[in-house]
Amino acid sequence: MYAVELEGRGNFGEWRDAARSLLAASVAPSDVDWRLKSDRGTRLDFEQQASLPVAKTPAQITVPSAFLPLAEAIICHSDPARFSLLYRLLWRLQQDRALLQIKADPDVQAARQMEKSVRRDSHKMTAFVRFKEVPGEGAQARRCFIAWFEPDHFIVERKAPFFQRRFNDMDWLIATPKGSARWNGQLLETSREPAERPDISDETDELWRTYYANIFNPARLKIKAMTAEMPKKYWKNLPEADLIPELVIGAEARVLGMAAKAATEPQMFHHRIQAAAAAKPQEVLPDANTLAGVKREAQSCQMCPLHCAATQTVFGEGPEKAQVMIVGEQPGDHEDLAGRPFIGPAGRVFDQVLGETGIERQSLYVTNAVKHFKYEARGKKRIHQRPNAGEVERCRWWLTREIDLVQPKLIVAMGATAVYALTGMKETLSSVRSRPIPMENSRILFATVHPSYLLRIPDPARQSQERALFVEDLRAVRRLSEA
Repeated sequence: MYAVELEGRGNFGEWRDAARSLLAASVAPSDVDWRLKSDRGTRLDFEQQASLPVAKTPAQITVPSAFLPLAEAIICHSDPARFSLLYRLLWRLQQDRALLQIKADPDVQAARQMEKSVRRDSHKMTAFVRFKEVPGEGAQARRCFIAWFEPDHFIVERKAPFFQRRFNDMDWLIATPKGSARWNGQLLETSREPAERPDISDETDELWRTYYANIFNPARLKIKAMTAEMPKKYWKNLPEADLIPELVIGAEARVLGMAAKAATEPQMFHHRIQAAAAAKPQEVLPDANTLAGVKREAQSCQMCPLHCAATQTVFGEGPEKAQVMIVGEQPGDHEDLAGRPFIGPAGRVFDQVLGETGIERQSLYVTNAVKHFKYEARGKKRIHQRPNAGEVERCRWWLTREIDLVQPKLIVAMGATAVYALTGMKETLSSVRSRPIPMENSRILFATVHPSYLLRIPDPARQSQERALFVEDLRAVRRLSEA
């Protein structure tokens, strides 16, 4: 049996050096008796114990990256069993590198509980330390402050850098029964020796009480939640805590009083806000029987679930009385973000072909059968998904209103979805493509492919061939519009 004596006040290095020597000598966890130096003289040893072994060669010890932060936190715990637990984990990690991922393992569970306790104690220290000002030394001395805190674990060295960063512009001392930390503007010093509680107070104590009494909301009082966040063991060192019992007892009466004193007249600032709103020019809403009015109405469309995931409604754009209306399938990723139709990769192909055929886009009314972007999220990308029949039928309301207002003579359906939205027929695109189809009100329907179809063709030769056919279709559109 090997005896290892440690100071045990949050110094990770002393445990690490001892554990490294033991592991290098292949000493099993069951053969190590971890002790605290403070216990010397209070225990009786009935069997011979060997001192720490010295390895003949340097130990080549590797551990998973998650072990070091875990061990550095656990070493601050106040339970004497932490040393043997950490060495046992270290020993087992040499055979099983994935040990820390086994949540059901008793040693791993115990380690995680200790780590959680240390982290919670550290959080409470940052929340409940209350500095009190004391006289400085010298004519040019900076302001000086002292705080007393009673942690459960040895966390002073662990949290001292936090306070140094937070209160860098003043000199301070944090004293605790488990050590202390001091900052003088240049040097951060820590001590592991227990400190005595200073008997000091200052005017900020009353400031804390005033602040706490004013932010206390009796209508939202939840005693269990309050004591869970501010355990009673910290109350004796918090100047505002002596108000809590009285505030809790009077909470119900204060709530009733607040209800009785409910305002019958608005506050003065309310009148100023109303006056400013009245002086502001009122927005003139567009006529509901115009494209602008229908577009505004469509922005709040919730006829199908597509509005839930889309960024916005992408309505059509173009002249009020365009001779030709272009109807695509749905907005894509670029259109969804910008709120305009046909401005993404497919839109650029469309514009290029319009230029080749001599058609000005400004003369066309361009829209889509479906006004919201339907997609499937894959990581950071949004992959286009074809709208189903129900979504197309619900969005036909908007498409019909666009047609009634624009009154085009020629409607170009780009893609099978557009054909279905305009006719209700589930025909293959090849069966209706490139030929004029009479519609009601002396209109003509002309079907062709969607520009995005060209972008999806992997073979360059076939893509070039299909693009040429698309150019011929738009030349036919131009001839029909001029006839």
